[in-house]
Amino acid sequence: MSRALKTADDLRRRATYLAEVVDQLYPGGAAADAPARPYIVVPGRRRPRVLIPAADRKVAAAALARYARPAARGARLKRDAAVLALRLGLDRMLLPHRVKVGGAEGIDDHLAAVLGHDVHLSIHIGPARANRKPVLQILDGDANTVAFAKLGVNALTRELVDAETAAIKRLSEFCDLKLVQVPRLLHAGNWNGHNLMVTSALPAWEAPADLGPARRSAAMRELADACGTSRFPLGESDYAARLRLRLKALTDRGEPDADTLQTAGETLLDRYGSTTMTFGAWHGDWAPWNMRETPDRICLWDLERFETGVPYGFDAAHYRLQDDIVTKAADPTTAVLGLVADAPQILAPMGVAPGEAEPTALLYLVDLAARYMGDQAERAGAALGALGRWLLPTLLRHIARQRTAQAGSTDGTC
Repeated sequence: MSRALKTADDLRRRATYLAEVVDQLYPGGAAADAPARPYIVVPGRRRPRVLIPAADRKVAAAALARYARPAARGARLKRDAAVLALRLGLDRMLLPHRVKVGGAEGIDDHLAAVLGHDVHLSIHIGPARANRKPVLQILDGDANTVAFAKLGVNALTRELVDAETAAIKRLSEFCDLKLVQVPRLLHAGNWNGHNLMVTSALPAWEAPADLGPARRSAAMRELADACGTSRFPLGESDYAARLRLRLKALTDRGEPDADTLQTAGETLLDRYGSTTMTFGAWHGDWAPWNMRETPDRICLWDLERFETGVPYGFDAAHYRLQDDIVTKAADPTTAVLGLVADAPQILAPMGVAPGEAEPTALLYLVDLAARYMGDQAERAGAALGALGRWLLPTLLRHIARQRTAQAGSTDGTC
């Protein structure tokens, strides 16, 4: 699909999702005895990215200023101009689109009861992804961002919200983290048939302190060690057994290309079965947009993919791949090849030995592919969901080259 068609498809899906998420958060519709809540659609109905409360300009400006920190300077300038327009009362010029939602059965009152004070919400309208769910920034009457909330609205997102709730409780209550700061769990419960998680706010909107890659690697090691580590030959590890089961389940379910992925994974597990590796925890989606460096700590959020007992260094591999594809706009196939080629250098700061680097990078790619496939990311419209176009062919070519090289080394050829 061309870039133009991808953009058009994303815009269409965002507009559809706007109506969907409003129905999820305000299922009662407009009620005669309940005041409607007005929201501003930013930047507009055609390509909505966030809804901000329109009733109070001070709150609206704060909500938009803190909804995210755009990576590109041009995008930050546009965001800052819109924030200034809100503060000056000129927002109708730059942000003309409004929606009104019914207030009879909305989530606002429930969150106010949970937190013990009035709340104002801004609502993130994300790109098409399998794990897309309502994500809410919660502000108080003084325009302070006090919390964030997530709702699980289907089988996958309910599972992810539950997983993140458990991860935050485990890391914040039982692990002595000094370099990494995770949110505090403020509430976990149910609302209108959806599971709900509310956490304290970390400063995702602030300009990061550039402390260099060594600080990030140290924080990744701290998280990897947080729940204990173990060292086993890969073939004897719980991780290998779990991965085999995941791959078989995908094939049994009849997912497209699952048999190809299972063959690749089984080949790697067999080939490196005698390689001794260290196993620890990983965040699961440690990427530039899920962290913020401060002078004291690295703030880390979106822990819904947190997992223990995985090969040490998965977070470093994931960060490199996501940074290349998303931040630097690299071709995905080129990014995968670069990850495998540079694996020893990428994983050395994590303490991964050179002989363990390549199997770690390749297993990470299989693990990531199994996640996308299990989530049915391609059907959800995720940009990288079509594994057969970028990840699987590259992975299979690399495995085939390895097999050829090994055969050459055993039959006496050069």
